Amino acid sequence: MKQIALALILLSVAPARAQEVRVPSFTLPASNQLSADAMLVLERMKATVAPPEIVGDVARQRAFYQTYNDDRLADMRRHFRTSERHEIVDGVAVDIVEPAAGIAPRNRSRVLINVHGGAFMWGAGSGGLVEAIPIAATMGIKVVTVDYRLAPEHRYPAASEDVAAVYRALQKKYPAGNIGIYGCSAGGVITAQATAWIRRQRLPRPGAIGTFCGTGAAYSGDSPYLAGPITGGASLAAPTLPPTLTTSYLAGVPANDAYAYPLLSDTQTGAMPPTLLLAGGRDFAASTLTLAHRRLARLGVESELYLFDGLPHAFFVWPDMPESTEAYALIGRFFDRHLGRRMRR
Repeated sequence: MKQIALALILLSVAPARAQEVRVPSFTLPASNQLSADAMLVLERMKATVAPPEIVGDVARQRAFYQTYNDDRLADMRRHFRTSERHEIVDGVAVDIVEPAAGIAPRNRSRVLINVHGGAFMWGAGSGGLVEAIPIAATMGIKVVTVDYRLAPEHRYPAASEDVAAVYRALQKKYPAGNIGIYGCSAGGVITAQATAWIRRQRLPRPGAIGTFCGTGAAYSGDSPYLAGPITGGASLAAPTLPPTLTTSYLAGVPANDAYAYPLLSDTQTGAMPPTLLLAGGRDFAASTLTLAHRRLARLGVESELYLFDGLPHAFFVWPDMPESTEAYALIGRFFDRHLGRRMRR
């Protein structure tokens, strides 16, 4: 998954030379917080790193990550029993995932929207199911995963428009406060963007959101420098890089666009519903999640942040470790606490 980072947004301002530190070479052991199963999964992850020669070749990247997501979907099906069906909702393709045992009675008037990851360029289909299946099964709830329009064929705000269209359609059956939205990586970014876009459309806000391994504040801080080398890849933020790197999806969108980078805007941040932020401790997005959490807390928004030490970007798409099971439970409990609760604002 490390190559996904090369396609994601990175805003990085080189620190003043007086604050620069030359880090000596050393061997970083695996975190002693990891389970034995997680250690085995980390070994499996090494065999799934995208070859460097496909970077910049969208067709080859899509083919590679289609196989990657198909394999993760097979893993999910070994752990969870769900039913899925493909539909078109207000012109947008979606997959609807429900637990095989049926929706829990407490969740019959609730629904979740999933926004899949994939660097804004891939992940539809199996990638969305990988994110939707464990939450649908763990929480006993319906999850609608959105096949939003992808880059480079489409640009911002296409994905926000698609998520908002599905959200608007679901409000015909579900109260807004009973609808949650969550996503991982690029999907975490789009979740925050779409929530701001929903507000722009003057729609009532969702009951809660989850931005995992990516959020609506541009990638920044220490983790883009550190995550690559400590997970077997390259540093994403080097002094030779220009201050701003964007994907084709956000090309030309300025950093002060409050709907593209909502968690850098006090107005948009303060209007967010309860927000869950979650990532691996060795995720390139870890630093920006801590910043987003601080900004949400400062503005009085209920928010929770969980970093799983020693684990990389999007670790919970690998279900064969207790840390992933713990993440699914955290997500389920968060939405269970907040969906349908009377909102204060």
